[in-house]
Amino acid sequence: MKEMLDIARTALERYHDVTVDDDGTLTFAHGGVVCAVQGTELDEGLPVLNLTCVVAWDLPADDDVPTRVAMGVGEGLFGTPRVIRGEQGWDVTLRYAFPAIGLEEKAMGTLLMLVVASASSMRAELTEA
Repeated sequence: MKEMLDIARTALERYHDVTVDDDGTLTFAHGGVVCAVQGTELDEGLPVLNLTCVVAWDLPADDDVPTRVAMGVGEGLFGTPRVIRGEQGWDVTLRYAFPAIGLEEKAMGTLLMLVVASASSMRAELTEA
């Protein structure tokens, strides 16, 4: 697992400042979107990386954010959006999990940036005035 996180870190550092937390989680920000990459082994020989992007938070409660997200705001090919009603309004995340075994740095970077770009596009559309 550490090897895959190291590849992900190296790939991401081409674009972002990356912090490695004590548990190995990689954190970085892209266009106002805070992201974290974590690794887990679903089964022996099946390591998976999970990318979670906090797209937006505290969006106005009177805005129909769930419908906008369901209708494809910031539509991308990678990731699953989730809308949660928080105390201050709507919070939106985008998650993508994938088996990362065998991915080289360039491929890993491309895949991660496709997800992050989708999250940034979604944020731009949800937060524009």
